[in-house]
Amino acid sequence: MKKYDKFPPKREQEDPPKPPRLNKYVANAGICSRRKADEYIKQGFVQVNDEVIKEMGYRVQHKDVVKYKGEVIKPETNKVYLLMNKPKNVVTTVSDERARKTVMEIIKNACTERIYPVGRLDRNTTGLLLLTNDGSLADKLMHPRNGVRKIYHVTLNKAVTKKHLREIAEGITLEDGPVMVDKVNYVKSDDKTLISIEIHIGRNRIVRRIFEHFKYEVKKLDRVYYGGLTKKNITRGYFRHLTEKEVIMLKHFS
Repeated sequence: MKKYDKFPPKREQEDPPKPPRLNKYVANAGICSRRKADEYIKQGFVQVNDEVIKEMGYRVQHKDVVKYKGEVIKPETNKVYLLMNKPKNVVTTVSDERARKTVMEIIKNACTERIYPVGRLDRNTTGLLLLTNDGSLADKLMHPRNGVRKIYHVTLNKAVTKKHLREIAEGITLEDGPVMVDKVNYVKSDDKTLISIEIHIGRNRIVRRIFEHFKYEVKKLDRVYYGGLTKKNITRGYFRHLTEKEVIMLKHFS
């Protein structure tokens, strides 16, 4: 038994965990990513104890009642991760003012937790879409500095020339700045209208605008790869839960 001169040294007490910041609280309630939560808070969509709070760093206390657009929200303890093969003519939003079909209608019976799409696909763009209530993971996947790989198959109205492919690969400049792609090539050697393009940037309609810059019309746009995930065994318009291994991969990718 260890001996002490007088009394055993006192153990340092750990500080209790700080209450969560408001933006994190909103994100963990399955509303949106943390960055999007910042926007909603600034826009006055979030109330604490019936008072609009526009301070993202506000610490939510245990007794606080937090509302988003008038509805009481609470952080989800069970994390859900769904991978959808999005069909055409479906909007990538939680709700739509024009009453168009949304991706949420497709997964409405998938879980009881509130989840939301990570990033967006145009209404007419098909392919891989992740939905979750994990705000931290959503932020990580959407932040440009993390360079999440995305591969699209693009069907054009006419054959794409090798010259244009080379110019795209070397980098072009659009109205909102330079555009660098990671890879671009024909999917099949005998079909010059079907192109595979790999990017990690997430600017609005970027793939469509790249080809429109060279006067091509995009007939179909399909995301076939996202951060290590593929459409294997997911029929268009359906979804599946991610495996534990896939979730770990997403959380630890570099």
